[in-house]
Amino acid sequence: MELYLSLACDSARQAASGTRIDVQGAFNDLFAPGFPAVQSRMVIVAGIEWDRSDDGSYRFRVDLLDPSGKPCLTVEGETQVDRRAPDRPPARTCLIMPVENVVFPVPGRYRFSVSAKGRVFKGSALHLFEDPDVAPADG
Repeated sequence: MELYLSLACDSARQAASGTRIDVQGAFNDLFAPGFPAVQSRMVIVAGIEWDRSDDGSYRFRVDLLDPSGKPCLTVEGETQVDRRAPDRPPARTCLIMPVENVVFPVPGRYRFSVSAKGRVFKGSALHLFEDPDVAPADG
């Protein structure tokens, strides 16, 4: 099992084919006039590729960790996974989670952490910067 995708973006959707993800406005850096800062809306996207022997219902958790490593946002859910034969692609779950009014208490490096089946995977980072010249986000 592995985390094959982790990002923050403006919008995302699973394509009709089920094999592609359409992502718009992916970002790694955010600028705010001061802290705590609020991002009025963003979408968290995470992709898990399952082991071929996995079969059944699995709980997952996505945490956004602040610069000290403490969760400042948590999203939990459940997904169904079917066992795959060697001649088929491995089972994958694409998690597309819109969130609103995300509070970033301090500037610094934030990181996504994805947990499933008792394992924890490091996801992508978000860097928050203070810039007094940036207008506050609409909220």
